[in-house]
Amino acid sequence: MRRREFISVLGGGLISWPVTARTQQSTPVIGFLNSGSADIQKPASAAYLQGLKEAGFVESKNILIESRWADGQYERLPELCADLIKRNVAIIMAGGPPAAQAAKKATSTIPVVFTSGEDPVQVGLVASINRPGGNLTGIHVFFAELETKKLGLLREVVPQGKVIAALVNSSQPRGKGQTTELQEAAKKFGQQIQVLTAESERDVESAFARMAQMKAAGLVVASDPSFNAMRKKIVGLAERYAIPAVYEQRGFVTAGGLMSYGTSLIDAYRQAGIYTGRILKGEKPADMPVMQPTKFEFVLNMKTAKALGLTIPSGVVSIADEVIE
Repeated sequence: MRRREFISVLGGGLISWPVTARTQQSTPVIGFLNSGSADIQKPASAAYLQGLKEAGFVESKNILIESRWADGQYERLPELCADLIKRNVAIIMAGGPPAAQAAKKATSTIPVVFTSGEDPVQVGLVASINRPGGNLTGIHVFFAELETKKLGLLREVVPQGKVIAALVNSSQPRGKGQTTELQEAAKKFGQQIQVLTAESERDVESAFARMAQMKAAGLVVASDPSFNAMRKKIVGLAERYAIPAVYEQRGFVTAGGLMSYGTSLIDAYRQAGIYTGRILKGEKPADMPVMQPTKFEFVLNMKTAKALGLTIPSGVVSIADEVIE
């Protein structure tokens, strides 16, 4: 069997079935297109399958899944999406704003369920939150709107820090908005902030070297799927340079990062699975409101805090949804 015909994805059990097997039956096929990487997104993938199960669909029983991962290389998304369309998928699940944009450009007929950290109206994915009006609907996870909160939490942990750094992916539309949000928030806080941009691992390494030179007291890592794909690299560099950092997702903290604050990605993907099931049962994306996040989580790694020589204020510890000892 050719490798192209069968791709086993480790991300939460999502499996792409061979075309020869699929064409022998009428089971609907879901095209799973993701901006990130399979290993990083395992929990989210598992949550998506759980959502499908809640909607009455179980992989390999009454649905099949073709999965494509961009591994943070957004330029691959149009080709990956085109490949899914060639395989006659019944619906596309687009994880991350770049994947959603690729799916929107690729088809106006195949239903698309997305997860997006950007405002789906502002970036042109849907006409409105309540009445999407096209073939797309999904979950707005609000990551892009939480940079101010992340900066505030970091200031609580390093209150005497003169300079805070921020890492932003300037190649994406959200990058400009994140930069503006962080700069405005820093001005309100009376905090000096230096925004550093990165698109690749080499850029990230250079950015951390500059943080060390400017003696940054802390770091806000802005939300971006490519940063998620580089999670281990970023967390490792923060440890090497002993820079307290706040991230968007719990996975950074379980990998050794200091803390994270954001929408629960697990819950968002579960909801996306439920939405996928509803569409497979006959509902129209145009009539399904884009869902807003209902669950946010603040995760704190006390082991990392100790290694950094930080004393976390009791007030910060008390509001954490999860404390890793």
